[in-house]
Amino acid sequence: MKAPVIITAGAAVAVLAFAARPATVDAQAAGPELTTQCASCHALAKPADATLDRLWTRKGPDLWYAGDKFNRDWLVGWLQDPTTIRPGGVLWFKHTKPGEPRDTIDAATVEKHPKVDAATAARLADALLLLKSGGLVPEGAYKPEAANMMMGKLAFDKLRGCSSCHQGQPGQGGLSGPELYDAGKRLRPDYVLAYTRNPQQFDPHVWMPTQTLSDPDLQRLTGYVTSLGKESK
Repeated sequence: MKAPVIITAGAAVAVLAFAARPATVDAQAAGPELTTQCASCHALAKPADATLDRLWTRKGPDLWYAGDKFNRDWLVGWLQDPTTIRPGGVLWFKHTKPGEPRDTIDAATVEKHPKVDAATAARLADALLLLKSGGLVPEGAYKPEAANMMMGKLAFDKLRGCSSCHQGQPGQGGLSGPELYDAGKRLRPDYVLAYTRNPQQFDPHVWMPTQTLSDPDLQRLTGYVTSLGKESK
């Protein structure tokens, strides 16, 4: 019997906290270009029907909390020259092919994100950054002074199983989740901490597990993840 796909889900972490944050901004108010260029694949407002079927049929990741998630410089650059963030696409099992000793990702079937010019990228980024989660990502929750990088790396690679789904280095780790080897440039630390603490507050059906982690564990893991890629200028 063939070995299972190398990208089985399982790994990462989570918590919930409250803080005053701006209410979610309507996508049309944030920028009409979002609705014309992004809405066909991405949820720009928090879905009222957070069902498993919606998660299974979406074309791209949700962006209704993009303003809490992304760093602007990365977003502007990426929109001009998109690279693959999820090696297996939004749903990895739709892009697997038989292989030995195990199934692999058929990269040719993963849809590529369209490019835009620099001016459009800047406008889209600014509009996306207006989209907030409405309090799910408390500002200042990450405390860099509390991060122990060595312990964070150990947690990512071994103790918490993050590498079962995510790659901390190119070619090393799982493929069912987004790669994280440029997370320091792409993601805001407060978002990483909030999502790791409780992924299901962003989508009740998302397969990333909620683990019971102490705040020190979350701080260490967030510090390590958001250090990845920062050395690459």
